[in-house]
Amino acid sequence: MDHARAAISNLFSGEPMSYTRFSIARQTDGDNSHVEMKLSADDEEGGEAGRPEHLHAHVAQPWRNGKNLCFLLIAAFLLLLIGFLIGYLSYRGRMQLAAKCLEGGGKCEVTPTASYLADGDETEEEEVPGPPILYWPDLKNLLSTKLSDRRLEENLRQRANKNSFEAGQSEDENMAIYIHDLFKSFFLNQVWKDKHYIKLQVKGSTKNKVSVVEDGKEEELETPDAYVAYSETGTVTGKPVYANYGQKEDFQKLEKSAIELNGTIVIVRAGKITLAEKVVNAKEKGAVGVLMYLDPYKNTDDLVPFGHAHLGTGDPYTPGFPSFNHTQFPPIESSGLPHIAVQTISSHAASRLFSKMDGESCLPQWRGGLLVCKMTVRSDKQLTVKLEVNNVMVDRKILNIFGAITGFEEPDRYVVIGAQRDSWGPGAAKAGVGTAILLELARVISDIVKNEGYKPRRSIIFASWSAGDYGAVGATEWLEGYSATLHAKAFTYINLDAAVLGTNDIKISASPLLYALLERTMKGVNDPLISSRKLYDKVGSSWVKSIVPFGLDNAAFPFLAYSGIPVVSFGFYNKDEDYPFLGTTQDTVENLKAINSLYAHLRAAAEVAGQIALRLTHDHELFLDFGRYSEELLAFQEKFLVYDQDVKELGLNLDWLFLARGDFQRAANALRRDIENSDKENKVIRRALNDRIMKVEYDFLSPFLSPKDAPLRHIFFGKGSHTLQSLLDHLQLLKTSRSEVDLNMLKEQLALATWTIKGAANALEGDIWNTDNTF
Repeated sequence: MDHARAAISNLFSGEPMSYTRFSIARQTDGDNSHVEMKLSADDEEGGEAGRPEHLHAHVAQPWRNGKNLCFLLIAAFLLLLIGFLIGYLSYRGRMQLAAKCLEGGGKCEVTPTASYLADGDETEEEEVPGPPILYWPDLKNLLSTKLSDRRLEENLRQRANKNSFEAGQSEDENMAIYIHDLFKSFFLNQVWKDKHYIKLQVKGSTKNKVSVVEDGKEEELETPDAYVAYSETGTVTGKPVYANYGQKEDFQKLEKSAIELNGTIVIVRAGKITLAEKVVNAKEKGAVGVLMYLDPYKNTDDLVPFGHAHLGTGDPYTPGFPSFNHTQFPPIESSGLPHIAVQTISSHAASRLFSKMDGESCLPQWRGGLLVCKMTVRSDKQLTVKLEVNNVMVDRKILNIFGAITGFEEPDRYVVIGAQRDSWGPGAAKAGVGTAILLELARVISDIVKNEGYKPRRSIIFASWSAGDYGAVGATEWLEGYSATLHAKAFTYINLDAAVLGTNDIKISASPLLYALLERTMKGVNDPLISSRKLYDKVGSSWVKSIVPFGLDNAAFPFLAYSGIPVVSFGFYNKDEDYPFLGTTQDTVENLKAINSLYAHLRAAAEVAGQIALRLTHDHELFLDFGRYSEELLAFQEKFLVYDQDVKELGLNLDWLFLARGDFQRAANALRRDIENSDKENKVIRRALNDRIMKVEYDFLSPFLSPKDAPLRHIFFGKGSHTLQSLLDHLQLLKTSRSEVDLNMLKEQLALATWTIKGAANALEGDIWNTDNTF
């Protein structure tokens, strides 16, 4: 080997020197090897004295040069072979890890559990082993294993033996402090409070009263404890008319039956749509008051539900502004306030009222659970309903409570999990269930991060809202207060309210961006009733067709329609049998426990919500199906095509709208290609791509409207003439009543829809030089 050493020495230097000792050391990332060269002054053959002559003797003989070259080639070959073997072993190790991930199913994404140093930066930290790598199957199993039925029961028991958690009152504030302290005990990274000063309408010192006046004599029907917030106060009288659920089609049937609605007090039953929507439909027909009752169920004849009549969310006296301090805003009010009197009554009082009405009987499908049901009274009968509303306005301070697990890679991007805390009564089903799941998820996910080594790429925020019973006031005020930043940071909201109201069916409301993730999640969670069956088997392959539209009573609605944040609400219920106690004084823990396998269903709902949150913080790529909106736009296009010729007869056309849809489709395809061709390990590129994904929902908020005048600007889920559904309704008049078509309004609707979709396509495309204006 002396000859090899000498030859290699000559290769690196033109003068005699000590030989070079080779050491193969593995780099920190495990992917490559490097050769480290160490110089030695020691001569293995003896001393320095004889070395020059020894080397000179070899160099001076030509026949030695060929031999030296041979040894050099052999040594180089050995180095290459060793390097190849090390590289192969490293590659094989990575493939074995990937195979393990694939065996568990799902995307092969590795949680970033170690920080890699730059090449050549060798420090003491390299010797410290990092926490174990968590692949998605491992993470999912940890969540399922750690969720506890007992803990869920303990959380729900906090609402036992309490009569009310009314927003801003002592029990609501005590619960807020309890949740705040519990978040701290879970060692969440950040725990904080958010204060708002809002106006609420509550019952006055004198109860509201409903009476019947017949032939000049007044008879009291009921003086309920419950009330309807934001009702017009005062006394009104009018002829009673029954309008089923108070939907638009119900009022149309009344008009076709030549039943006069102007100046009447409309009676409706709960269900199908929110109370606020029933009220606005009645007001449009000229009604002066509305009474709503619950369909009788078992022993619920005397139950009177609480409700609110604001057609909107948030504090109606600071529309579009956060209620941090009322003195900073002018005395304005929401256009969604009803300005007619509204009160809820029991089904027992409704039966007594129907028994005094002598008009034609109700349609069979309108009867519900009542034995007697009449549409109205004879025109010659002197019978009216008198409604007295004595509600009063109050200023209240409310608290929203937050806890956060900060992400390790993108801490300024977060998924929000929230639940309403307040309730007019005990609120076990609506507020108690959601809060119990929220607290359990905070405990479990924090434990996985602290003790199991999971390092989420993005942050998770747990939120407890107040004043939810008054129209998602706490959640909306938070959105309004931070509207300039939330849409660019929060990429999903998961709503836990009323997650268990039954067992037979599953109720889902969600943004199309989350359909794919929801489906995959349901395929991985067991049905609480049949452990061998998955939740996906319960909903079936066509579950998307049964998606429930978002209502104003859903706290997720303002996140979607106001802030443009993808949302999901998931829960169990009975399609053919409503939970009868919701929003009443009998919504107690004891009554809720009558639901079969209650805590197993709470656990399943928690597992669904937890998996969604963890998956969104685990993968390199945000698990949001941005291409799904192409299908939603295509579905609307097919509906619009029916009116294509009618629109052309007005001198307009739908071509530009259809071109915008095509642009969005092409932009979605382009983004998909960009993702496939990108380097997932490049954090800068990955963040830019994820930002394009998370902006899709926001870009469907019409940019041509003021958030103050039209806060719910989403063209798919918002409220107003700018929505695609409103455009479709207007086009339908071309077939039924062309004289009612407002040409200028139709032009504006087409423009708003077209350019909002085109803007969404441009934003999805990315860089401005990638867009091509085909208009």
